[in-house]
Amino acid sequence: MTMKLKGKMENFEAKKAAYMNLVKAEEQDAEKLALAWDEMQSALAEDLTEKITTQVRTQQMDAQILTARGQNVLTSEERKFFNEVISSEGFAEESILPVTTQERIFEDLVQEHPLLDAIGLQDLGAVTRFITSDPTKAYAWGKLFGEIKGQVSAAFSEEQIGQLKLTAFAVIPKDMLELGPEWVERYVRNLLVESYSVGLEYGLVNGRGPSQNEPVGIMKDVAENGAVTTKTTSGTLTFAPSQYGEIIAGELHDVIKALSTNEEGKARKVLNKIVMVVNPIDAISVEARNTIQTANGQWVTALPYNIQVVESEEIPVGQTLFFVKGQYLAAVAGGYKANKFDQTLAIEDAMLYTIKQFANGKPKDNKAALVYDLDISFAPAPAGV
Repeated sequence: MTMKLKGKMENFEAKKAAYMNLVKAEEQDAEKLALAWDEMQSALAEDLTEKITTQVRTQQMDAQILTARGQNVLTSEERKFFNEVISSEGFAEESILPVTTQERIFEDLVQEHPLLDAIGLQDLGAVTRFITSDPTKAYAWGKLFGEIKGQVSAAFSEEQIGQLKLTAFAVIPKDMLELGPEWVERYVRNLLVESYSVGLEYGLVNGRGPSQNEPVGIMKDVAENGAVTTKTTSGTLTFAPSQYGEIIAGELHDVIKALSTNEEGKARKVLNKIVMVVNPIDAISVEARNTIQTANGQWVTALPYNIQVVESEEIPVGQTLFFVKGQYLAAVAGGYKANKFDQTLAIEDAMLYTIKQFANGKPKDNKAALVYDLDISFAPAPAGV
């Protein structure tokens, strides 16, 4: 079961926003970037510690009641692992989190971050490669008793996930070790979900490709020579109001039609597979333009063609991204391996570890997604209203 901590962790969110602004800057200052990363990780550790210790003080229940209410209960393997973490006052070198803990981290990632779920992020476990196929080529006709025709094997290809590492910094305050294995596990799991979600959303949306040791983001195009560039806009969407909604329906019709063929011009099924990603700042404008009041006074929000809307801070303000589910390859693999870190962050009385996992992503072709500008405006209310 997914475990959620109440509260917004405002200090961490502020530091995360400051860090991501530096990451996206055209000219990056390595010293400022490192300092912002340290501050973000320190804020995450402090906010999580405050929340968990508060829950420890307020939840004085026995294990049976906790289980019945869906609270955090460990398997025997998880309990043994985190008891060893406590007894040794930290992770042992090259220690790997239990498989069940890894599964819960992935479950939390995709449930708490809808974009990662919509984009199709996969957890391959210990496997670092997988096979993809082109369904339009994976067959061959021939006579009943004749030899097999065609080269079906040419329709399959292998994708490597182990080429890139995604590293999270686990700051574990020493006081946390006194709270017991359930709370240490909860702390580590939530810390990794927040840390990895930042890296994954950036990499899978705006990653600059292998030359920068990053995935190829879904906002990017790949040239024949391998160069990775930011997508150019495919048009402008206004979501302008009209009596029967024909303007909105028409604009989105053109988007879906454009996505219904791949880069080579071959048709593909896209209905009920389209995801629209917008920056949270633009999300309210899109929602407002697609919300109506019914005869009984209820407000209903819906886009035509069953388009799924997801928010992401990685999308530039004033733009929106449409992509086809299943047309982007994204995966994490290789387990979570912890090692001590030989530097310190701006947090006292704590231990610092790096926890590494393989991750990668790339679009199947340059038309897996399209970018559009947004030009949504609202007429001012008449004077005196």
